[in-house]
Amino acid sequence: MHREEALIKLKQIEGQDLHLLAEKFGITVLSDNGKVNKGWAGHVCERFLGLPINSAQSPNFGSWELKSVPLKRLKGGELTFKETMAVTMIDPYHVARTPFEESHLLAKLKKAVIVARIVGKNYKEPTFVHSVTSIDLNEEMYAAIEADYKLVKDCLLDGERGFSALTGRMGVYIQPRTKGKGHGSTSRAFYARKIFLANYIDLSE
Repeated sequence: MHREEALIKLKQIEGQDLHLLAEKFGITVLSDNGKVNKGWAGHVCERFLGLPINSAQSPNFGSWELKSVPLKRLKGGELTFKETMAVTMIDPYHVARTPFEESHLLAKLKKAVIVARIVGKNYKEPTFVHSVTSIDLNEEMYAAIEADYKLVKDCLLDGERGFSALTGRMGVYIQPRTKGKGHGSTSRAFYARKIFLANYIDLSE
């Protein structure tokens, strides 16, 4: 399926409650241990497009990547991003030896399709699809993200810093942040900051 075809199809579910689609496709919102399956919304969108659930590092449609981003309402009623967007895991060996133009980060971002959904105060409340949009990196954004990637790569190649020195304070648009719960987590992933998402997702209604 080409990206433009997927965009057209996904726009059919704008305004719909993903919980209802989850029931239709047999996607569980809660895992067996009673915790929320954080990727359930994205899995619903994948099933809607006829794609088996896939967590491989290469873009999950071959030439483009599907992402789900939660939005929340502030007290005044306006929408804002609830959190940053996970892009891909950081393999220190691979990143240290791979130029940006061949990186998993660029492969995931440069042709991404984002489904933005409005979430409630808890998982039981409806979550409506706000909008579906695509990411196309212009020259300025490409250069900015390449610079963020270089910060991570330089840190990994620095004998006095290395992988453990990667911190969420790094990067303007893309940050290398701890992946997983707790301060003891040793894994890291690239996350797109809210300032990056704001360049592509219109929060107006």
